[in-house]
Amino acid sequence: MKGPLLTAVIGLALVSGVEGQDTTSVDRGVRVGITYSPGVRPRIVMLPGPGLDSVRAVLHRDLDHSDRFEMLLLTGEAGPTNGELNYALYRALGAAFGVDVSAAGEAVNVRLHDLVGGRIRNQLTLPLPSLDDPDARMAIHRAADEVVRWVTGTPGIAASRLLFVSGRRVYRVDADGADLTPVTPEDETALSPAWAPDGQRMVYTRFGEGTGELIVQTLTTGARLTVPTTGSGLNYAASFAADGRSLAFTRTAEGGTEIYSANVAELCCVRRLTVGRFADNLSPTYSPDGRRLAFVSTRAGPAQIYVMSADGTDQELFAPFDYGVTGSSYAPDWSPDGALITFHRDVAGSPQIFVMEAGTRRVRQLTSAGRNEDPTWAPDGRHIAFISDRTGRRQLWLVDTESGRIRQIHTPGIARLPAWSRRLSAAVTGANP
Repeated sequence: MKGPLLTAVIGLALVSGVEGQDTTSVDRGVRVGITYSPGVRPRIVMLPGPGLDSVRAVLHRDLDHSDRFEMLLLTGEAGPTNGELNYALYRALGAAFGVDVSAAGEAVNVRLHDLVGGRIRNQLTLPLPSLDDPDARMAIHRAADEVVRWVTGTPGIAASRLLFVSGRRVYRVDADGADLTPVTPEDETALSPAWAPDGQRMVYTRFGEGTGELIVQTLTTGARLTVPTTGSGLNYAASFAADGRSLAFTRTAEGGTEIYSANVAELCCVRRLTVGRFADNLSPTYSPDGRRLAFVSTRAGPAQIYVMSADGTDQELFAPFDYGVTGSSYAPDWSPDGALITFHRDVAGSPQIFVMEAGTRRVRQLTSAGRNEDPTWAPDGRHIAFISDRTGRRQLWLVDTESGRIRQIHTPGIARLPAWSRRLSAAVTGANP
């Protein structure tokens, strides 16, 4: 082997995306060479080329974070010198797919190469006049999600965002940890944010002196409205229904803690859904079809996960704990397809993340290191964000429920109460004023 071929072989490192179950380390490890054991995931390589290094870096990270591929990282120059891709070279290095980007005026072409078949499998043109544009990174994220869809049939999670609370404010951050932005005013205390299905709005609690109002805010404009909840007390832990017109929320007042619903589209029609004597009912979350609500209740003693119809009827125990093994359960969240529910549950005095199959009621524990709580599903129904103190301070972490690989999103101060959006279209990713 001579010239570029030798350079490519020497400079190729395989970055493994599979880490141990619930490890506190995010070091993926690097193996250098050209001989690899077969993996269950296809290997994909970002192909080198002139310019656009920032675009390639974002695409590479997004594909890696999708946990659908083994990423082949080129540390030497291996690009074509005559405009033709050397498919045989990359096949020899174990890659099944290659992604290349090239400039096209005020746009970027993104192409997926089938390296085994020796052909271009898919391509798109990405309008990208300037990387300084506030939406430029999100546009690249959407392109990465398309690459994931081309290969696997399911889009990735890059074009999504998370809300969380730090200090007194709600923050927004991209799924890769970039573009951290405060979205509530500095002079108020905000709690329990939740996304609307359209990705344009959120609801959160504006906390005052012993009271809490529900505020619906449009993220692209900052416009806000107060949800009429009728009555005093603390209103919090709100959840949007799938149609974006209704909210379910928790109210704590002198009579106890109960679940209510309201029509946020018409700002009316507050309705009490639970009536708990000597018990608390809280943390409602709608199923994706809007027909059911999962919630937490202490009606049988320790807090457990219950389910009811959206109108408050047919209430039943949904996820009972194991007596003598696990304790109280909190913070349920439905997966996007409605097949799973995640929540945190006390194990030996520490909260841990669990996933339950809604059909079989089979429960699986995902975490074990540190205190882990407040899980929220990614739009792919495969990843979960949660809060953990495993490194000494409560921070935002993401876990792939299939491989167990985890990664941290660094946040200012102590993070709490995350909420993961659906995939965001180009129409709803404008910068917050």
